Amino acid sequence: MELNLKKPICFFDLETTGINITSDRIVEISVLKVFPNGNKESKTWLVNPERPIPAEVTAIHGISDEKVANEPTFKELAKEVYNMIKDSDLGGFNSNRFDIPLLAEEMLRAEIDFDMRNRLAVDVQTIFHKMEQRTLSAAYKFYCDKNLDDAHSAEADTNATYEVLKAQLSKYDSLENDTKFLAEFSSRKKFADFAGFIAFNKNGEECFSFGKHKGKLVTEVLEKEPGYFGWLLNADFPLYTKKVLTAIKLRNFNNKLG
Repeated sequence: MELNLKKPICFFDLETTGINITSDRIVEISVLKVFPNGNKESKTWLVNPERPIPAEVTAIHGISDEKVANEPTFKELAKEVYNMIKDSDLGGFNSNRFDIPLLAEEMLRAEIDFDMRNRLAVDVQTIFHKMEQRTLSAAYKFYCDKNLDDAHSAEADTNATYEVLKAQLSKYDSLENDTKFLAEFSSRKKFADFAGFIAFNKNGEECFSFGKHKGKLVTEVLEKEPGYFGWLLNADFPLYTKKVLTAIKLRNFNNKLG
């Protein structure tokens, strides 16, 4: 079954120096862009993270300091990557909780104003977990009856993710072949930021989901405790979270002026 697309979707996978979205860096990125007419294009980049890759991480994905020593940095690649994905929805395996947040951090560090407001995100892992509770290798075997021999290679994982989603659509009648439906089905709790520090309440209003102000409206906290905003901007929070907070503050200010 082919995907029923209204706009392109880019399946992508990252290999990184670790799993901390604020401090770790990309060492490999692979993108498979699928167009509504069924055409596809793909690109894989090795990336110099400008920091040592821990040996235990190299043991997982096979990318060493030596392998990326002469590769471009993400800042040097950022525009090329962005140009490939800027008109597309995004798809991946655990992408909502890891790949998209980490990609957003790298883009913002490269001074590219990346956001998800006009795009959907389909997380194939969430669909899989809701249906079967397995890993990507098991999903590939279960849905496609193939072995994922190059697991933790960004290109192999990206292509496997695309194949798994098509097989999921064929297997489950309850899944609609529609990107918006798949994005909603594969999402978890609704958050305004990727890292989950700012959640939406039942009225669609942004609330803090952590700390002493957990459950309180962001706008009310920032108004009653202005210093909290400054603390958040200077603390070790993801750049995208800070971007969202700044947008909320500016929106509230403009609403008052209006």
